[in-house]
Amino acid sequence: MDVLAPISQIMSKDLITVNEKDKLTVVKDIFDNHNIHHVPVVRFRSIVGIISKTDYLFFVRGFTQNEEDRFVNESRLKAYTAEEIMTTRMAKVMPTDRINVALEVFTINRFHAIPVVDESDNLVGIITTHDIIRALAEGRLTA
Repeated sequence: MDVLAPISQIMSKDLITVNEKDKLTVVKDIFDNHNIHHVPVVRFRSIVGIISKTDYLFFVRGFTQNEEDRFVNESRLKAYTAEEIMTTRMAKVMPTDRINVALEVFTINRFHAIPVVDESDNLVGIITTHDIIRALAEGRLTA
């Protein structure tokens, strides 16, 4: 496979998503229990934002490790929603776009995940820098 192959050949399709009204406790559970670094935020099937693990960790960095403050930390997670920390201005690609299009977007920008949408702007996958690295390591992608 080469960089002119469609993104659909290496994108992640089995996504864990949240709604913009979901509390950050849901996001915390996803990051704690799954080996992922980006959670798409959807309204029905349409992408409205994305939360990176970095976004989430930036939000919780004010938390204390003190056992007495555990209640305050939990209360903050229950008080805020996904839409309050999600990134809304993001690039999108289509499954038929070539892998080199994703590479160019990654090169120009500082993010590491791009939502993949169909012609109706419904989320169908996500392509990450990790997907590209894995495809290279497995020999499924050549320059």
